[in-house]
Amino acid sequence: MNWNGRRVSVWAYAAPADLRKGFDGLSALVANELKRSPLNGDLYLFVSRNRIRAKVLHWDGTGLCVYAKRLERGRFACLWSSAEDEPVRLTTSELSLFLEGNRLVGKIELSPPEMTQFSLATRSTS
Repeated sequence: MNWNGRRVSVWAYAAPADLRKGFDGLSALVANELKRSPLNGDLYLFVSRNRIRAKVLHWDGTGLCVYAKRLERGRFACLWSSAEDEPVRLTTSELSLFLEGNRLVGKIELSPPEMTQFSLATRSTS
């Protein structure tokens, strides 16, 4: 899927997920663990413990979609540490890189900081 160009947030669940879960189970993880609404249009990324499988949950305006990927070689980047942390926020570009198997996603910041009106105003007065 190509989410580039859409103004959505990507939230990666920061613990291994049981990817036998479908629409309802993943929606429950979003609501109960991430404390977010699965129907707000954001993308939610879940990765299996062995990091070979990943799923993305997305509300497209008409219904929930689950996109799944299984790597045939290698593993997805590890987005969690030994202790369960807060969800990892990614850009849609970082999500695309992650799903392609890029190991740097979640380790270092790959995208520039988001520009705000304040940062633009201070830059133009300098």
